[in-house]
Amino acid sequence: MLNEKMEAAINGQINAEIYSSYLYMSMATWFDEKQLPGMAHWMRVQAQEEMTHAYKFYAYVNERGGRVRLTAIEGPETDWASPLAVYEAVAEHEAKVTGLCNGLMDLALELKDHASVSFMQWFIDEQVEEEASAAEVVGKLKLIEGDASGLFMMDNELGARVFNVPVWLKL
Repeated sequence: MLNEKMEAAINGQINAEIYSSYLYMSMATWFDEKQLPGMAHWMRVQAQEEMTHAYKFYAYVNERGGRVRLTAIEGPETDWASPLAVYEAVAEHEAKVTGLCNGLMDLALELKDHASVSFMQWFIDEQVEEEASAAEVVGKLKLIEGDASGLFMMDNELGARVFNVPVWLKL
């Protein structure tokens, strides 16, 4: 049985993951408007990934006999100054999500909830990848800042990203 405190915290994380998906869809829309289809695609893939994270938390709460409680999702930002500003916002957001995941891990450790500790380890590892991915794009965009041909090449590169449906995903 899932501890009530852990259940409430994970329900908060489900909301945060859905918000992340919503934010990345907003960023995809911005890139579509700027005629950068590769970057828009990258964001749509990121949005799908965040929804799978939400579902993973959702399934875990159910598996442990808890109750998922969905709440309102805050509206995301809709405008940025540049592609670099968008990816800097991604990096900042992923750092925030890392902090949320670390907080869930801390709570699981405090409650001596070994199942949740084990479950959260996947997210801790995932956030390392998420932050590294965002930092890599930010670094490349800084290198090409002001170079239209470089931006075009980055857009093509980011458009090649593929969403791989996780084997554990049971919809």
